[in-house]
Amino acid sequence: MELHELTIHELHQKLKKREVSSVEATKAVLARIEQVEPHVNAFITVTTDEALKSAEEADKRIAAGEIDTLTGIPVALKDIFLTRGIRTTCGSRILENFVAPYDATSWARLKEHGAVLVGKLNQDEFAMGSSCESSAFGVTRNPWNLECTPGGSSGGSAAAIAARQATATLGTDTGGSIRQPASHCGCVGLKPTYGRVSRYGVIAYASSLDQVGPVTRDVTDCAVLLGAVAGYDPLDSTSVNLPVPDYTKSLVSDVKGVKVGLPKEYYIAGLDPDVKAVMESAIATYSKLGAEFVEISLPHTDYAVATYYLVATAEASSNLARYDGVRFGHRSSAAKSLIEMFAKSRAEGFGPEVKRRIMLGTYALSSGYYDAYYLKAQKVRTLIMQDFLTAFENVDVILTPVAPTPAFRIGEKVNDPLQMYLSDIFTIPVNLAGTCGISVPAGFSTGGLPIGLQLIGRPFGEETILRAAYAFEQATEWHRQKAKI
Repeated sequence: MELHELTIHELHQKLKKREVSSVEATKAVLARIEQVEPHVNAFITVTTDEALKSAEEADKRIAAGEIDTLTGIPVALKDIFLTRGIRTTCGSRILENFVAPYDATSWARLKEHGAVLVGKLNQDEFAMGSSCESSAFGVTRNPWNLECTPGGSSGGSAAAIAARQATATLGTDTGGSIRQPASHCGCVGLKPTYGRVSRYGVIAYASSLDQVGPVTRDVTDCAVLLGAVAGYDPLDSTSVNLPVPDYTKSLVSDVKGVKVGLPKEYYIAGLDPDVKAVMESAIATYSKLGAEFVEISLPHTDYAVATYYLVATAEASSNLARYDGVRFGHRSSAAKSLIEMFAKSRAEGFGPEVKRRIMLGTYALSSGYYDAYYLKAQKVRTLIMQDFLTAFENVDVILTPVAPTPAFRIGEKVNDPLQMYLSDIFTIPVNLAGTCGISVPAGFSTGGLPIGLQLIGRPFGEETILRAAYAFEQATEWHRQKAKI
């Protein structure tokens, strides 16, 4: 197997035994990026020089016997993570030349482990989108079918894994932005419980929903990467001070007696036939493994999308007010007054989807509408959270589709925002509830596109969903399939 195709744990064994060096592995990944990037466009910035320098330092650490599972491993980050000395654009023209003076905590933690950064990944602008089409740096394409989207907003994170352009990546998930692209690209993607991973140094979209998580080739790598970035951070006031377990210890194939909830609101008439068939096959696999199924109800599911697009846009309106052309980011050269500078800088810097969400959020927060929209949405959000807590009194995990369809064609939904928003109908409730969810490869559409299944756990139940995901992965071969690019 080529070096760029190895998982974290496979490459770690080779580095540990000195069969290969980090420099060799990094060069192999960089060569792969150069080979397929013109077709995929998964990266905004490739950090060749910095990567090779970091790989040399990693090799010195390994020679000195200082090696852990991530030392010398080539990783890439969604371009929403601040990286000291390397530009961070968030997929937007307004931050096209922004270079942060400090590192995001999650990247700082990977760096402490000796991980090697090969680049920053494409995404929907300010993480607002479900298709990776709204980036100011071009559309990312799905390695399984270049005419299709990879999903979003962490489309570059999933596409880079599917195209073997990084050993592992980090993304962010506000309404499904890790799980949906992972499903569409045949990867494993985990959205941890809100507060499990620090958001410090991650450019904010919706602060009460955003969460950092791994996108990897298999469940083992997912557990390794989550363990490295999880944990309390005093720099993030929403970070939860709980001990971080060794997630790799939860990777056992036994799910006998595990109670799996099937919410009736998720298995609906509008589900794509290919997705339905994959879900039925996954349920049959779990049955053979000894899991027990319970039909459950999450009665407020129908309100989730509307609730999300009030809460998220309101928070985006507030968070994006800082991009005014004064302190950092794009400043219009055509402005003749202060007010004109604010208006023109924002008009030139933001793309249409970001402008749409800022306007929706500003309206929802405006005088006379706050109670009717934002406050009502927060109350419904509490009901959605309660639905999950009630369900978890009777089940250990909940099994659902990740998305209602496989990956759709580029341009198919770009002029119909409502259709685009419905792409996240099965992932949004998890963010509103603040709990954890994982997408695992579970099959293919008749057109040869990957389809994932979603496992949802109780708050801080990452070990349970990783165990259930690992058992399914070991019983199937879907995660071994590769995009032919």
